[in-house]
Order: sequence, then structure tokens, then C-alpha cells
Amino acid sequence: VTSSAQAKSFSEATAAYARGDYTIAARRLVRLAVRGNARAQGLLGFMYEYGRGVPQDYVLAAEWYIRGAEQGDPAAQYLLGLMYDKGRGVPQDAVLAHKWLILAAAQTGHRDRDASIRLRDAVATKMSEAQIALAQRLASDWRPLRER
Repeated sequence: VTSSAQAKSFSEATAAYARGDYTIAARRLVRLAVRGNARAQGLLGFMYEYGRGVPQDYVLAAEWYIRGAEQGDPAAQYLLGLMYDKGRGVPQDAVLAHKWLILAAAQTGHRDRDASIRLRDAVATKMSEAQIALAQRLASDWRPLRER
């Protein structure tokens, strides 16, 4: 599948989502997500987290967020950080929450950056200096892993 075909398919999936046709959106996103499309993985994780077009399932949501986040999708990184902060679908882990929120804040577009920074900083208030330093080191050492 060419990248232009994937982009068209992703646009069709997000259009279906915007219309509230969640089942159609999920079907299209699954096809893209299993092929390694990080944005589709992040959105599919969101759909599982909130039960839109698919059964609500925090574990599956976290799995899709992880796949998207590891490839560098800032939305998936942000949402994965929230999952680790709350312990939804993954064990609660402030260090990993902070790591993913650091990465999301660094890459998020201007419109959403303040929310990422606020959440990152809120998680830090629950952490020791050593935990913050570890999260920062993990974020600095992180490199995206492409699935293809």
C-alpha cells in the first residue's frame, strides 16, 4: 500500500469518525494500524479506551497507544502517558507516564502543547527527584521504532 493510499484511507477513517460512524472508522483504522500506521494506532487506541465503534477495553487501548507511541506519534504518546498515570490497561507507573508526556510535549503542535506541558508537570509533582531524572533520561534516550 502506497503512502498516498494510506493517507487517503486515514482521511476516510477520520472523516467517518467525525461523522460519528465509529464502526466504519474502526474497521478502516484497524487495517491501517496492523500495517504499522502510527496515527491510526493512536486513534484506534482512543476508540478502544472510550468504546467508540469497538468494545471498551483499556488493555487493547494501551497496546495500540504503545505501538503508536513507540513509532513517535505525539497523540499516542500523550494518551499512553495518561494511561500510565492512571494505571488503565497498564500498571500505574509515574516514571513511564512522565517519559511519554515529556516526549509528547516536545513534539505536540502549538495548539495542544500547553495541555501536554501541564499534564507532564502535574505528574512530576507526584514523583521524587530521582524518578523525574530517570524519566528524563528515558525520554532523552528514546528513539522511534518503525514497524515496517
